[in-house]
Amino acid sequence: MQADPIRSPARAQDLTLRHRVRNYRAGDLERRYPALDVEEDVVINYGFVSRRVHALMHPREGCILPSMPRLRRHKVVAFVRERGEVHPREVDAHFGHGPVTNYWGGSSNATTKMLEDLHYRGWLRVARRERGIRVYSPREASGPESGLSPRERVDALVDVMVHKYAPLPSISLSYVIGRLRYAVPQWRGLLKQALASARRRLSQVQIEGVQWYWPSDEDLHGDPDEEVRFLAPFDPIVWDRRRFEMFWGWAYRFEAYTPAAKRRFGYYALPMLWRDMVIGWANLSMSDGHHSADLGFVTGAAPRDRTFKYALEAELERARAFLADS
Repeated sequence: MQADPIRSPARAQDLTLRHRVRNYRAGDLERRYPALDVEEDVVINYGFVSRRVHALMHPREGCILPSMPRLRRHKVVAFVRERGEVHPREVDAHFGHGPVTNYWGGSSNATTKMLEDLHYRGWLRVARRERGIRVYSPREASGPESGLSPRERVDALVDVMVHKYAPLPSISLSYVIGRLRYAVPQWRGLLKQALASARRRLSQVQIEGVQWYWPSDEDLHGDPDEEVRFLAPFDPIVWDRRRFEMFWGWAYRFEAYTPAAKRRFGYYALPMLWRDMVIGWANLSMSDGHHSADLGFVTGAAPRDRTFKYALEAELERARAFLADS
C-alpha cells in the first residue's frame, strides 16, 4: 500500500484503509504497526507491505546505490544492533555525519540519508515511528520466501501487483512491472521475461483495441452498491491515471505540488466514487474544530438522484468521524 506524508485531510495510507478496514481511524496503521505483520519498504512506490512480500525482495545485494564507505556502514549497523532501536538523532549524535546534497539539490542530514540507504538495502528495518520519524532496528533474517529462485520471486511480485491494480490495460501492465526495478534492482534484468510470462498466464481480453489483464482467479463481475466514497489520490482505484481516464472519461490530477493559480481540482482533491462511476472530487478541511467539504462534479452539478443525496450525506458523516482522530 502506497504511503504519503501529506496530511490534508489525512495521510494517503489512512484514507485508503478507511474503505477497507472496519472501524478504521486515522493513524491506526502507525499506532499498531509494531504489532502487525507488515514492513515499510519500496515496491513500485514507498509504503507498507506484508512480511512475505518484504522477504521476496531481499536481500538487495549487488544493486547500484549511492556510494557508502563499507567501514562506516558496518559501524552504523553495529551501533543499531547494540542499541536495539535507534532514532536518527541518536545516530547523528554518536557519529556526527553532517549534511549532504539531496536529490533536489538542497541539504539533507547525512545520517538520515545513510539510515534510509541501509533500510533500502535490507540491513535495517523500520521498527516504528515517533512523531512521524522512522525509528530503526536491525533486520531479521529472511522468511520462507528466501528458498525461491530470483525468477520465482519476481513472478510472485508481479502477481502481487496485478492483484492490487487489475484490471490493467497492456501499457499499464508494462509500466507496473517496469517499476519493480525499485523493488528488486538486483534482478532488474529479469523484468522483461516477467512481463512476457505475465502476458501468457494472466486472464485477458481485447476491448476496443485495448488488451486488458487480470488474475485468472479473480471475478470481475459484480453489482455496484449505493455508496459514495471519497478516495485517496493513491488509492488502487485511482493510482493508474491512464486507466482512470479510460474508465470514467476525464483526467484526474493530484495537484498538491501544482501552483495554486493553476489548480483545477484543489490542493488535495479526493476522487468521488458513486456506484461504479467517479463523478467528481471533494476537498475536505477542518478549521476551529469544524469540518467542511468543497465538492466538484465533472458535469458541473451533482446527480439529482435522491439516493445520491443520502449517500453523500452518509459519506460526509463517515469522513467527519474518521478525521476526528487525525
